[in-house]
Amino acid sequence: MNDSTERLYERLLVMRCQTGDEHAFAELVERYGPRLRYFLRKLLANRDRTEDLLQEVWIEVFRQVPRLQDAGAFKAWIYRITRGKVALELRQSGREPQAIDCAEQVVSREDGPRFAAEDAARVHVALDRLPFPHREVLTLRFLEDMRYEEIGEIIGCPLGTVRSRIHYAKLALERLLRPD
Repeated sequence: MNDSTERLYERLLVMRCQTGDEHAFAELVERYGPRLRYFLRKLLANRDRTEDLLQEVWIEVFRQVPRLQDAGAFKAWIYRITRGKVALELRQSGREPQAIDCAEQVVSREDGPRFAAEDAARVHVALDRLPFPHREVLTLRFLEDMRYEEIGEIIGCPLGTVRSRIHYAKLALERLLRPD
């Protein structure tokens, strides 16, 4: 399927799910389960809680999907729910994510380091060492291939902040990967 056909099919799945179609819900779980699991693992220090939180996300999605106004917004919506579960988990455990002090400047997409495919294993390990906001935006942008606008919707930040965070996160990741 091409990208527009895939988006249309996903919208159809969401609408079927909104009417109570359990098979459509199961297919959404199959499509998003591994991606959300990875996202949770990158954001949580306690990896043991990943599966529990993933189940909580799916319960919330099941309850709330009939109220979703725009079926095309499902991807950003489900990641917002997941992010909310992570934030609650971190608050309850006393490990709230630390904010990053950086200017809200617009940064070019082409600005910053480039990584080769063979660096993937090192990048995944280095991601775990980054502060929460950096880990979050890099995971959404480069592993989930989300547009800046979608990331802004998920994390509740303006586009300039998203661009800035991604820029500084890439620089921080590059520093971690630089051989010393």
